[in-house]
Amino acid sequence: MADCAVLPKREKPIPAPGDASLPVFSRFLQLSGGLWYNAKISRIFMLSLQFRGIMFLLKEGLAMQMYEKNTPLLYKIIVWLVWLFSPKYKIVGAEKLPKEPCVIVGNHSQMYGPIAGELYTPGKHHVWCAGEMMNRDEVADYAFQDFWSKKPKWTHWFWRLMSHLITPLAVLIFNNAHTVAVYHDTRLISTYRDSIEKLKAGSSMVIFPEHYDEHNNIVHDFQDKFIDLARFYYKKTGVELDFVPLYVAPELKTLFYGEPIRFHADRPIAAERRRICSELMDAITDIAVRQPEHTVVPYPNIPKSQYPKNIPLEVYTDEQTAV
Repeated sequence: MADCAVLPKREKPIPAPGDASLPVFSRFLQLSGGLWYNAKISRIFMLSLQFRGIMFLLKEGLAMQMYEKNTPLLYKIIVWLVWLFSPKYKIVGAEKLPKEPCVIVGNHSQMYGPIAGELYTPGKHHVWCAGEMMNRDEVADYAFQDFWSKKPKWTHWFWRLMSHLITPLAVLIFNNAHTVAVYHDTRLISTYRDSIEKLKAGSSMVIFPEHYDEHNNIVHDFQDKFIDLARFYYKKTGVELDFVPLYVAPELKTLFYGEPIRFHADRPIAAERRRICSELMDAITDIAVRQPEHTVVPYPNIPKSQYPKNIPLEVYTDEQTAV
């Protein structure tokens, strides 16, 4: 039998970067990472991303919530996407958190504060959430007023539409997250009752109590009725709660915890409201101005061009006057 020449194996040509014949995701990997096309790269990238996400969820105590049988699949997907696209915060001052359950009080920083509070607060915790955002009949009116009423009036029609569109999503998210419904009417007693039960079970409360009256360039004035939680908790347990200041700095991707402030049950509640709120706002401001210069994300949803810097108030005031 005649010898047959063995032909070299025909190699599949390697597509050039940006080749339009490739799948969109593969072209994205090429162009963004400068990598030659390789199907294994795509698979390794996605597996790595999944591994990082699972490790994060395990570390932050969200894995159990993610895989609870009664947790809707859509909510699990949303938690994953929020983690994927939101800032990855480092924590400074976690050693200042008491070993016992406490109340962590931070600057709202628009959506950044509550998201960071849910995903990154060490230990077992629940975040106070506007009860209206958990009730389908109340979401639209509350969302427009609280999120978008400061937008230019000619855009209000659009934001009112958005308020209705987000209603099903808001109800899904806030009723499945680690939240306590907060009200400003007679239902407030249910907020205290629910919070006390969770505190007794070892869960800290995370609260963002700012409202629209400006305190300084770092925080807006605090609503003070959340201090009453300490009074009711003391009556139930005989334990004086600690309030821990938290500064949320999205631009620095950092959460800063300050020194605890103890509630004194033997003092008038009105005086304690004023004292603790004042000390919390001063502590958050002090933490902020001691950091490298950065942009502060304020409570109200205003144009980014109006966001303040973290410079001391007297300097900030002088610069604003000069302008």
